[in-house]
Amino acid sequence: MSHFISRRHFSKVAASLSFGALSALALPAVAQSWPDKPVRMIVPAPAGSSLDVIVRSLGETLKTRWGQPLIVENKPGAGGTIGMDAVAKAAPDGYTLGIGFNGPIAFAPFMFKKMAYDPAKDLLPIILTTSQPNVLAVPANHPASTLPEFLAWAKSQGNKVSYASVGLGSSSHLSMELLKTTAGFEATHVPFNGSPPAALSVAQGETQALLAVEPALLALVQAGRLKLLAVTSPQRLAARPELPTVAEAGFPGFDALAWNGLFAPAGTHPEIVKRINADVNAAMAEPAFRQAMAKQGLIIGGGSAAKFKTFMDGESRKWGAIITKAGIKLD
Repeated sequence: MSHFISRRHFSKVAASLSFGALSALALPAVAQSWPDKPVRMIVPAPAGSSLDVIVRSLGETLKTRWGQPLIVENKPGAGGTIGMDAVAKAAPDGYTLGIGFNGPIAFAPFMFKKMAYDPAKDLLPIILTTSQPNVLAVPANHPASTLPEFLAWAKSQGNKVSYASVGLGSSSHLSMELLKTTAGFEATHVPFNGSPPAALSVAQGETQALLAVEPALLALVQAGRLKLLAVTSPQRLAARPELPTVAEAGFPGFDALAWNGLFAPAGTHPEIVKRINADVNAAMAEPAFRQAMAKQGLIIGGGSAAKFKTFMDGESRKWGAIITKAGIKLD
């Protein structure tokens, strides 16, 4: 009897091992055959937004490389968390991806008491697509013409300074909080719904400063109603080489970028992630894509999935500390 049981047990173990070996062989085969149907890309922002432009600019090249269309699905709302929740809850088969940005990935976990998904556990970073720095704008008639002069002026005003942002919990808001902490000055936050009213408030002198992306301020700068003092990226902007970085102005290591990247649901096979990463890297090297991004004032990313994860983890730590210190809550 014991001999019969051991033989049966041996058969089950052998069958299990055989199944495991077949599964190990089958998974790369599945990855190699991907994609054999259209790929859905969730954009947690409206049509026409910079995220939408990025995805659609990649779409034609990816369609050629994949032999399948890239179906763009816009799911804006709740600071991008609605769209990214849809990505997190999708089947991990490589056929639903999303373009996330620092708001619903690095900021939201510290601003909401409860979230429907955990960015660190439920989403797999694939590739950093683009980033964009903010520029510091002040009224054209402001007495300061450099960042050090602005900071000296702000410190002399005590608590009388106010700054605009494009929204509560936005990169515009948090970048100024980082600058306040780094440079040691006080200013009251005045949030607006988007860059047009925020920029206009500064141009009219209702608020005294704004950190926002350069293209959103260009018209008022060209009209002589705003002037720019510094940029928050580690390097100067190619389009504005005369504009110094915050780091150059006396704060080494200062870096505050609005960024975005592609994500897949957790559990997606590593070979599929590797394939998407390689294809998107190739698509982002295309001259047409690079020109389209330059028009938007975007810095092209790229690199490995591991590099993106390391970057994302660092961003979460940095901004989590700023959000906690400032006591920013969205619920």
